[in-house]
Amino acid sequence: MKKILTLLASLCILAGALHAQELANFNFGGRGVQVVSPVIQGDSVTFNFRADYATYVKLSASWAPGQIDMARGANNIWSVKLPLPSPEIYTYNFVVDGVAVNDPQNILVQRDGNRFLNMLIVPGERTENYTEANRRGTVSHPWYDSKILGINRRLTVYTPYGYEQNPKKKYPVLYLLHGAGGDEEAWISMGRTAQILDNLIEKGLAEPMIVVMPNGNANQQAAQTLGIPTKPQQYDRNAIQNLPEAERMRAQNGYVMSLCEEIVPFIEKNFRVIAKPEARAIAGLSMGGGHTISASILYPQLFDYICPLSAAGSATPEQIATLKKAGVKLYFLACGDADFLFEGSKTLDKTLTEQGLDHIYYVSDGGHTWANWRLYLNTFARLLFK
Repeated sequence: MKKILTLLASLCILAGALHAQELANFNFGGRGVQVVSPVIQGDSVTFNFRADYATYVKLSASWAPGQIDMARGANNIWSVKLPLPSPEIYTYNFVVDGVAVNDPQNILVQRDGNRFLNMLIVPGERTENYTEANRRGTVSHPWYDSKILGINRRLTVYTPYGYEQNPKKKYPVLYLLHGAGGDEEAWISMGRTAQILDNLIEKGLAEPMIVVMPNGNANQQAAQTLGIPTKPQQYDRNAIQNLPEAERMRAQNGYVMSLCEEIVPFIEKNFRVIAKPEARAIAGLSMGGGHTISASILYPQLFDYICPLSAAGSATPEQIATLKKAGVKLYFLACGDADFLFEGSKTLDKTLTEQGLDHIYYVSDGGHTWANWRLYLNTFARLLFK
């Protein structure tokens, strides 16, 4: 019995030592020296990184060109102090002897395709809705079967605060589409959709709504992080042109058809929604902006709120005339003045104007970036379902 007690005591001491070492590694840089990063003080921000054996450490930051040298200090803590950029969400990482690594002291991380990057959130008026609200909605990931695409697919769905507590209340729905390289988690991870909607709804600036974020890659069941194999492409671009019209339409617009003919009915069956055009909105960035335009053209009676953002798509005068006849309540077109798709956006604005379709043309600074797409969501979400 005495030997057993001695063994148990030894195991407890060992477990405590391992736990202490874990805390040292993660919280105190390994030698009782606390490493904190990033540190915002006034109009500056300092980045710190412990690297005992590195020959050089650099900072790679989305708001600064090139890579910035960091200086080795006491206890092999490398540091650099920079002017604080304007309020926005930025990304960064460290480059240690040529190898990109994330900041182990910063728990704020976003995923962009296959890359995970630390976030720096600079507080200010522009970012006040990008952090957690007091009343938070729920983000879930339901699956639906797509007969059109031939696979089982994953959605991201945001339901507002109070959805579970009010079983008789029905909500309008925003279908929010990502761009090329993204997936069903892009708007949640980089777009801060849940935080923006939580804050706007809590402040009474937006109507409580459900937000549905599908995967716009027709050959994917879900985000690549789930490790599910993608479906091989059925046709190449040249082969599509030789297909019969109905089959060609499905090959070219399969995802948009699935969105409108499968995802919308799935949501209206499984969530408490107002199943009417005046309670449906569609918005998307870049490729998703093109999908937004295509969905509005192919299904002009389905959505009363249409919001293409930095859109990779266009519409003819006849198609816009059809939309006008359908009675669109809001057409919100947005693009950055330095965006490589800005000229196409100007052309669409011109077509909308010539056809007399009342719309908002929102031009911001900057280019094809999430800084703009977060801004657009934070802007047009206030206008929906009014």
